[in-house]
This record gives sequence, structure tokens and C-alpha cells, in this order.
Amino acid sequence: MKIFSAKESKELDDYTVIKESVSHLDLMERAASSVTYEIISRWRRNTPVVVFAGPGNNGGDALAVARMLIDEGYTVMVYLFNTSKSLSTCCEKNLERLEDMGVEVTEVVQTFMPPDLTRGMLVIDGLFGAGLNRPLSGGFVSLVKYINESEADVLSIDMPSGLYSEDNRSNYNNTIVNADITVSFQYPKLCFMFKENAPYVGEWRIADIGISQAIIDKKETPYYYLEAEEVARLLMPRNRFSDKRDYGHLLIMAGSVGMMGAAVMSAKAALRAGAGLVSVHSAGCGEEILQTSVPEAMYIPDTNMNHITNFAVKPSHTVVAAGPGLGRHKDTVEAISYLLNKTNLPMVIDADALNIIAENKGLLSKIHKYSVLTPHYREFDRLFGASKTFYERMLKGKEAASQYNITIVLKGANTAIITPSREVYFNSTGNPGMATGGSGDVLTGIIASLMAQRYAPSVAAVLGVYLHGMAGDMAAAEYSEEAMTATDIISYLGAAFKKLHTYNNI
Repeated sequence: MKIFSAKESKELDDYTVIKESVSHLDLMERAASSVTYEIISRWRRNTPVVVFAGPGNNGGDALAVARMLIDEGYTVMVYLFNTSKSLSTCCEKNLERLEDMGVEVTEVVQTFMPPDLTRGMLVIDGLFGAGLNRPLSGGFVSLVKYINESEADVLSIDMPSGLYSEDNRSNYNNTIVNADITVSFQYPKLCFMFKENAPYVGEWRIADIGISQAIIDKKETPYYYLEAEEVARLLMPRNRFSDKRDYGHLLIMAGSVGMMGAAVMSAKAALRAGAGLVSVHSAGCGEEILQTSVPEAMYIPDTNMNHITNFAVKPSHTVVAAGPGLGRHKDTVEAISYLLNKTNLPMVIDADALNIIAENKGLLSKIHKYSVLTPHYREFDRLFGASKTFYERMLKGKEAASQYNITIVLKGANTAIITPSREVYFNSTGNPGMATGGSGDVLTGIIASLMAQRYAPSVAAVLGVYLHGMAGDMAAAEYSEEAMTATDIISYLGAAFKKLHTYNNI
């Protein structure tokens, strides 16, 4: 699913109106109908509703929702803020429709006495939408504060009032509505993807309002939100006459004394994700652990019992994964440095390998151009400099991915896969139960396995992240978010592959 800017969204609306013989008022009616359906499915008809509508089209949406809720039997109080005494055409039309029904609309021009907002009530926020480009001011700040301090439920139409649709670095936190749910039209807003905006957006839903699919397909954007049907098309069929070497030979450099589990999980995940052959180069102390835990993998012992001191890349290897559980002993630092300087293989770089590079920034330029880095935000900041927001990290990630011709997987609630061409794919699978030790090691194994099978690095990252999250969702459904472990994610990888394949059979 594509993610568009506010400007691009307006262009798509206008194109639909011109090419498909519908009016902006028709689109508004569809939008209001979708919001009304969401409300009916969540709140009983005896729920008191308060609508705060602004003077623009977002306010027009809110007035249309008020009308539909009244038709459904809800008790609705409507406040229309028209301080500039200038309503948009669609907002004015929906005001007329309400007045024709005999509905009392309190039009606020100057002073305003807010209604009591208590637990059990629903506030519909339709003050300002995606077109906002400056912080709220004056009485709107007081109103937002009043809404946020109340115990009423809050639903925002299209996006929370006060929030910008893309970059909020210059915004003021205390001027943004804190919604419990946001109903966005046709596609998500870019700001929904970032952790810093979660308190404002709350849970979000997408309402299809019939924007022309033809123009959506043609309209270019660097931002995408992953959906199963799109990801499923990335899966490559297997040839019935193939053998194990057709699916690559992955070398995993992982594990040290006390952290052999990381090597085990990466290797198991790589095998479960389909690599033809997996070799694990690890500390000498890992022989019994690895040979027993992962009998399908080959083990290459380091000469040192406690940590890796060299690298064991052979001509048969097609991809290298490095980092899980490595530690940062000076011998290991030298081994990783030597590896980056000498290998001509694409790599998946994670965990301690990332930290080693962060402490030796000159190694960044030595990374093979078809490699994938998988940092969480702290590792990312160590590599590319501290950022105050996830939006800022994304911008830095786009610069770094382009500069070094690598793919960056910035892990988080909506993991961002950033490609060398500066495209960003936000993941839609996964859950908080995956915030557990070993989850990242599993992801490293999956992505490296797919690369070994000749998936392009960015494709392997997108597919791997999505499958990792899908398997995590299945594990959480079985065991709960609290009880699931990283090993459970591996256990459900097969089911995740099968489920994804079904989308290609529909």
C-alpha cells in the first residue's frame, strides 16, 4: 500500500473528481459513512457524542458523521468552529443538511463554553486534517488541552488535529489531540509510522473512499506500507529439479562464550527460511551446543574457545551473516575488520558486528554494496549519529542507504526497510511480544537465508521482515505476547510461509 503526502493525497482526490464523475461532496459522504460504520461497530447507540468540527473539509467530514449518527439514533452535540467566518464549500453544505434536519449546531465565532466531557462519552475530532502546516494556536490550544485531559473516548477523522501528516519535528506536542482511534482515508499517513506520534494517533484504521485505483497505481511515492498480497508476490517458486546448492550456502559468524544461543537461533531460522546449506563459524566452546542443537548446520570452530578471532569464508559460501552474540573482544574486532576488507560477498550485519563498525566508522565504506544492516534504534544512532525522532532516523537512513548502496532494516514497531534508491517500506506485521531476547538473531538468519537463495537484498529484507512478524503474530496468538519467545518465532516460520503462499493461490 502506498503512502502519500498531504499534497499528493489532495491531487489524487482532485483527479478522482475529474475522471470519475464524482464530486468532493460525494467523497466526503463516503468518508463520513466509513467513520460512522467504525463508530457503530465500537460504541453503543446510548453513547453521548460530541462533535468538534473545524471550518474546512475535515470539519465537513465531522458534520456529515454527526448527521449519519443522528440517523442511527445517537444523541449528538455539534460544535462548529468558524472563527474566521469562512467555511469550505463542502463544510457549508453539510451544515445546511444538519440544519435542514432541525439539528442545533453551536457555531463558535469568538467565545466558547465547552461541554462536560466525561467517561463513557465519545468525542469526534474533526477540527483540522492533513492540510495543517503550522502549530495550533489561540483557543484551539485550550480546546485540545481540554479534550486530552478529559476521560472521554476520542476518535479523530483522517488524522488527529494539530498533527502534521509528515514531519513533526517543528510541531508542539501540547497542541495535538490524543486520539484513541484515528480513521484515515484510503491510505495511512506517513506520521502514523513513527513511535513519537503513537500517543496522538492511537489505534488507526484505513477507510476506502473510492479514490481512483488507476491514478494510485501511476502515482509515484518513496513510501509503502506492506500488505500480504504485495509481499506474497515476492516469493519465488522452487524448481522440482533443484538441489541444495541452488538455495545457497550461508555462512553465519555468531556466538561467543555465554552467547551461543544467538548462533543457534540464527542458524535454525536460516534453515527454516529455506537456505540450502548453513555453516556456522563460532567460538570453540560452541561445538557441542551447535552440533546438538542444529544438526542440519555445519560447524566451523574457531581456534579460540571463547570468541571468534578469524573469518572462515570459503568459495562455496554465497552470503555471510555476522553479529549475533559475537561480543566485542579485540580479536573479534580485528576479525570483523579483516572480513569487511577482504570479502566480496554480500552480508547481513547485526548486533555486535554493527557495534564494531560504529566504533570504527571507517569500516562503513568497506561494507559490500549489496549488504543489509539490521540495527535497532540505539545501534542506528551509534552508526549514523543521534536522532531525536524516528522520522529523523528515517531521513538519515535514506542518506546512508544511498551513500553506501546498502539496505537498512531499522527495527521497531513498524520496522522500516530502507533501500539504496531511498524507498522506505514499513512493516505491518509483528507485536510487542517480539521485544524479547533472540528475536533479532532470528531475523538475521531469515534475511540472510533469503539472500542466499538469490533474493535481491532489499527484497530479502522486505520478505524476511514480513515473515518474521507474521510468525511472531502466530506465536503470540498461541502463547500470548507475554509468554512467547524467539524460538517460538522460528517454530511458526513454516506456517507463515504457507499462509503467505495462499495469497498467490487466490
